Amino acid sequence: MASKIASTKNVKNQTALLAAGHWLILSVAINVGFLLKLIHDGNLRIDWYGLHNGQDNGGHLSSYAAEPKPDGQIQNKYINLDHGDPTMYQSYWKQMGDRTDVVISGWQSVSYFSDTKTVCWFLEPGFANAVTRLHKLVGNAETGNRHIVVGTGSTQLFQAVLYALCPYDAPEPMSIVSAAPFYSSYPLITDCLKSGLYKWRGEVDDFNKEAPYIELVTSPNNPDGSIREAVFNGSGQILVHDVAYYWPQYTPISSRADHDIMLFTLSKSTGHAGMRLGWALVKDEAIAKKMVKFIEISSIGVSKDSQVRAAKIMDVINDSYEDSKTSNESKRFFDYAREEMAKRWSQLREVVNKGQAFSLPTLPVGECNFSHQTFATQPAFAWLKCEQVDDCESFLKKHKILTRGGVHFGSSKKYVRASLIGHEEDYNEFIRRLSLINSLESP
Repeated sequence: MASKIASTKNVKNQTALLAAGHWLILSVAINVGFLLKLIHDGNLRIDWYGLHNGQDNGGHLSSYAAEPKPDGQIQNKYINLDHGDPTMYQSYWKQMGDRTDVVISGWQSVSYFSDTKTVCWFLEPGFANAVTRLHKLVGNAETGNRHIVVGTGSTQLFQAVLYALCPYDAPEPMSIVSAAPFYSSYPLITDCLKSGLYKWRGEVDDFNKEAPYIELVTSPNNPDGSIREAVFNGSGQILVHDVAYYWPQYTPISSRADHDIMLFTLSKSTGHAGMRLGWALVKDEAIAKKMVKFIEISSIGVSKDSQVRAAKIMDVINDSYEDSKTSNESKRFFDYAREEMAKRWSQLREVVNKGQAFSLPTLPVGECNFSHQTFATQPAFAWLKCEQVDDCESFLKKHKILTRGGVHFGSSKKYVRASLIGHEEDYNEFIRRLSLINSLESP
């Protein structure tokens, strides 16, 4: 009797398990089908880029596959031109093969310290030497009688500068201003910690200049590529020059920048954004020491491994120009980068000029002391204006082009900033879609 009861229970349990299994398989099938439909319809995207003023900017990790469409239709694929990810340079560095390879032994980078005799005690001597060589080669900045402060990208250096320049005992926070359109991350970085030392005040023209303030001068400017100087020269004014784009692929190098504080970044000079390295050239030793103190407090220095890799890459560039007998001129970095930017800007201006939907700013032309070429500034970003709609960012998003709207730069919604330094296939698709939009919007 007991065995019959046990047998009956086993049969019931097996039946229940089989039923649960069928429901599980059915549930998985339904969900997989729903997931595939979302992907096919273009409704599933992966957001990854940060927030702007507390709102989702709609950034996407990557474009997803779609069925090929005829030339007269927008493909079911987003292209992300919102952020300045410099993947354009990847093809060049692939061509260089093992020339930039670095071997780092396990015993290296054990200590926090690099050179305790310098102000920036975590600055690798090889990196400092490579930076000095590169500026001397290009002729874009004075390095004599300057202290080099290395940071985790120019973002950390910007925060370090604000920390160094703002007095602790001031009755109110130091005002931070810039001329519009200004770099969209300035307000976010300045106010993210709600520091009592400084506060973002916005457009320099709208600011009361009687109190001390810091003016951020970005030249060439991000987003519009203009060449900037300080708006005012008052007694209480402190200038910080962001010259991340003052390299010969973006603009003619007319003279050596010679300012008290200059910020550079590896991501825009060589294209290696992932190394997260930037450097500042600082005249005043006391300011340099306070910047180092900020980096010491926030991250106890900067990666030595990144500095070693960056030094190798910059030395390869330096060597290719300094040793013309052994270098292959067609593979010299700044020549390649300048020609690639010129090609992209030529294509962009051609498609914009064919219609009435968009316009671009007129950029200055000059002779470059480095390349000995005369050309117009060709920024890493296009400051694109929609002539026939009021909200350019939303308009382009309908065509699956992700950009950053002008309001984030202290400007009008009629403008957007679009990155031109991404993968070639994304750039070509951007040009194709602009051409299509022009044909659709033409009267």
